[in-house]
Amino acid sequence: MSLLALKDVRMSFGPVEALRGVSFSVAEGEAVALLGDNGAGKSTLMKTITGIYRPTGGAIRFDGQDLKEKDPGEIRRLGIEMIYQDLALAREQDVASNIFLGREPTRRLLGLPIRMIDTARIEAEAETIIRRLGARVPSVRYRVGDLSGGQQQSVAIARALTFSPKLVIMDEPTAALAVREVEHVLDLVRELKRQGIAVILISHRLTDVFAVCDRVIALRQGEVVADEAVAETSMNEVVAHIVGAG
Repeated sequence: MSLLALKDVRMSFGPVEALRGVSFSVAEGEAVALLGDNGAGKSTLMKTITGIYRPTGGAIRFDGQDLKEKDPGEIRRLGIEMIYQDLALAREQDVASNIFLGREPTRRLLGLPIRMIDTARIEAEAETIIRRLGARVPSVRYRVGDLSGGQQQSVAIARALTFSPKLVIMDEPTAALAVREVEHVLDLVRELKRQGIAVILISHRLTDVFAVCDRVIALRQGEVVADEAVAETSMNEVVAHIVGAG
C-alpha cells in the first residue's frame, strides 16, 4: 500500500499550468528521487504536497487521508516533514536548541506556576535523537554555525525526526558539500530508510540518486515523463528524460 499517492495533480497560476496531471506514489521506507530541470515543477509540486499551495485539480492522499484541503500545520502533524535547501537553522545557537527550536520542553520553577525551559531535558533528548540517526556531531552543545555543511544537514534531519515523520522531503541536501560530507548525508538517508521512513530526494546529483534511491521520477514542464526503478535505468537515460532527448 502506498504511503503517499498523487493522482492527476494539477496546479495553475492564472493561465500558466505549473503541474499538468502529476501521478506517482511513494511507499513506506522507500527513497524516491524527484528530478527535473529548473522550471520543471519540482518546487511547485513539493509546495502542493506540503499544503503551501492547494492544487487546482487531482487528488493527494497520505497515509489514507486526503491532503487537498489541509493546511501545512495539519499536514506536518500527519507526518510529512520538509527540509529546505537553506536548512532554516539558527546558526548562533547550539545543536540541542536547534533541534527543539520553538517546541522547547519546560518545567516548573520550584513548584511555582512559572515555567522555564528544561535545558537538561532538551540536551538529553537531543543526544538520543542524534544517536538514533547515527549522526557525527561533536556535541549537542556545539554552536551550529561552527559545524560543517554535512553536520548541519544532520541537525536539520534530527529536528525533523522530533516530529515523528513518516515521509521526509529533502531539497538538494548535498548541493554545496564536499565529497566526504556528501557520503555522510547519504548515510543519513539510508538510516531513514532503515527506520521505515520514506524519503523524497530532490537533487541534480545523479550519483547521489543512484547511490541511495529506489526509484527516479523525472518531471518536465509540469508532467511526469519517467517513473522508473533505479535498478532498471541508467544515468544517461535519466538525463535524456530530463532534457527531452529520450
